[in-house]
Amino acid sequence: MLKPLGDRVVIEPVKEATTTKGGIVLPDSAQGKPVRGKVVAVGNGKLLDNGTRVPVDLKEGDIIIFAQYGGTNVEYDGTEYTILNERDVLAVVE
Repeated sequence: MLKPLGDRVVIEPVKEATTTKGGIVLPDSAQGKPVRGKVVAVGNGKLLDNGTRVPVDLKEGDIIIFAQYGGTNVEYDGTEYTILNERDVLAVVE
């Protein structure tokens, strides 16, 4: 499994619906990059200049909304993940 460093988190993007409410099928070119995902791994927090570590506010299993073009996409064991900094997370879905 991937283990993020510092204040980074590993996200498994959630696939968005491919049809509209009216039943129109959207082609891949019309679908944007996923902006929702499930947190699968969390780093141990940001290290400050004075040596203290600030823990990440997220936990594994959280469903989040993140910046559309934030992070780095990687593939690991056949699964697509996005690794991003905690600052690129916009909200937690409750």
